[in-house]
Amino acid sequence: MNLSSQIDKVLICSITPYFLEKGFFWFEENLNKILETRKTQSFFEDNTLYFTKNQKVNLSQILRKLDEMGYEKMLGVQDPGEFSQRGGILDVFPINSNQAVRFEFLGNRIENIEKLPIEVKNEKTAKEFLKKKLKSQKFFSDLRGLKPGNYLVHLDHGIGIYNQRLTIDNQQYYQLEYAASDKLYVPTGLERKLSRYVGFIEPKISRLGSLIWQKTKRKIKTDTEKTAKELLEIYAKRTISSRPPYLPEDEIDFQLASSFQYEETSDQIETLEDIKKDLEKEEPMDRIVCGDVGFGKTEIALRTIIRAVKSGYQAAMICPTTILANQHFQNFKGRLKNLPVKIAMLSRLQSKKYQREIINDLKNGKVDIAVGTHRILSNDVEFKNLGLLVIDDEQRFGVKQKERLKKIRTSLDVLSLSATPIPRTLYMALSSLKNISLIQTPPKGRLSVKTFISQFNEKVIKEAIENEISRGGQVYHLHNRVETIETVKNFLEKLVPQAKFGIAHGRLKEKELVKVMEDFQKEKIDVLVATTIIENGLDLPNVNTLVVADSTKLGLAQAYQIRGRIGRSHIQAFAYFLYPQRLAPLVKERLTALKETEELGSGYKIALKDLEIRGAGNVLGKEQSGNINRVGLNLYCQMLSEAVERLRTG
Repeated sequence: MNLSSQIDKVLICSITPYFLEKGFFWFEENLNKILETRKTQSFFEDNTLYFTKNQKVNLSQILRKLDEMGYEKMLGVQDPGEFSQRGGILDVFPINSNQAVRFEFLGNRIENIEKLPIEVKNEKTAKEFLKKKLKSQKFFSDLRGLKPGNYLVHLDHGIGIYNQRLTIDNQQYYQLEYAASDKLYVPTGLERKLSRYVGFIEPKISRLGSLIWQKTKRKIKTDTEKTAKELLEIYAKRTISSRPPYLPEDEIDFQLASSFQYEETSDQIETLEDIKKDLEKEEPMDRIVCGDVGFGKTEIALRTIIRAVKSGYQAAMICPTTILANQHFQNFKGRLKNLPVKIAMLSRLQSKKYQREIINDLKNGKVDIAVGTHRILSNDVEFKNLGLLVIDDEQRFGVKQKERLKKIRTSLDVLSLSATPIPRTLYMALSSLKNISLIQTPPKGRLSVKTFISQFNEKVIKEAIENEISRGGQVYHLHNRVETIETVKNFLEKLVPQAKFGIAHGRLKEKELVKVMEDFQKEKIDVLVATTIIENGLDLPNVNTLVVADSTKLGLAQAYQIRGRIGRSHIQAFAYFLYPQRLAPLVKERLTALKETEELGSGYKIALKDLEIRGAGNVLGKEQSGNINRVGLNLYCQMLSEAVERLRTG
């Protein structure tokens, strides 16, 4: 024990805006006044603790009081506003002091108080960080619409089950239940210590007071700091690179915009404005556009590509599948037919001779826009003057491709499109580092998909197909087993003999698959009998009926995504989710949720758990999903936000 670090008395103030405005010297100067005021004013009595050596006091009462004062329980203290306890030793870092202190208890008596060698380097920065932490805790909390049985995460005690709100001695509390019927009562006013649990899995509930939660939190805090550091490094590298600003909008841009068959939504206009500002700067753009299926992300990409070409650059768009690349290529070709722009497609499906020609043209600058798969990232592909890279659904690329993309990002303009919504909590956590645009508004005239849940019935299938064909539309019939898909096609041909059928699944040779999809796009096929291969990215406005043969096999997010493949125009679309026999309670709940989310954009609005996590995975990488599951998305985002802020402020 260092005798010079021993002290006789300590004042601890709660984390409130009033105390955060005061400097450390103010507390030393006014200590006696504060102690006097504690006797008469409830604010000072409720928001301060004062201890002296040899004072008799109950340790468990101090721990409860520190919790109420907004201090966060940790395995070890590092920053102001934290406390930690092991047996009879209590460490606290008061927000009104530049140094952490240790209390040693002998029974209920404070035997010793000493200063710890953990200090605040910059008082102003520390106070600013705490103010922002207070703000972010309130933002990430959001307990509106809380129901009994919901999982809640308490900052100090971990994940529990919310039971009820109750009043004890005129004070309202949130009651949470933990393992072995342990109960926690959180007073109203301390909601910022609570957040909803959003995760992929049913969370593990521990007993109150176990060290598991503190260890989990410490590990994730370390991981978020590492993630924040990586993000900052990319951000720093990007700001070092520079290029001339893009040319302003002109007749070509207006001509392209006028050929868009829909009216732009407010979110699309805002996103285009965000991109316009990015392109006017000298540092390269790195923006991610997140939105629900069919809400117009591809249009954003096309207009950005033309801005690049017009400014003297080549542009490339890479897609995770050949089908998707082919569809984008066909769509772009149609939209650009009246513009002096050369567009080409590059994938492993094309003949070696054709690939060589395209690669040669890219190298010589004869091709302005390349659309393709990750073949574009191969070592033999060189561009004369590549300026913009558009990435469609980046999380679906492999590790090698992602590494290549990471290197490219620092010098190119990059626009990433994400088909899964990113939660606003993650958006807030990263908004100071990553450029993110959210598209949540459905296109004008778009109707929500009418959804029917019923037992498997031949009559329902027959009527659904016939009704769609009679109005000139097309149908997806989802059967997710390759082994029996041919049998299902034969069954449907007998059921609706006037219809033309095709088959699509992942085991078809890529050339066959592309041919089938092209025939379907050109309306040579009425009904496409397919596996979940149709889930990603296909945009066919004439397909407005979906029949899912066995919806019990689909997860909620997957069913939601597949339903998003229809209803892409102003025509009313219909989705039939069929099930074989009686439904298990969990499956029933899932299908009911799907029925309840008919409204456009509701995948975002109701924050479907797995969609949210997928959205987070798009931005942070899949390896973070495990961490998110352990503490819940909201607390993870809060920790990431704090890590980013800590690194930025040094």
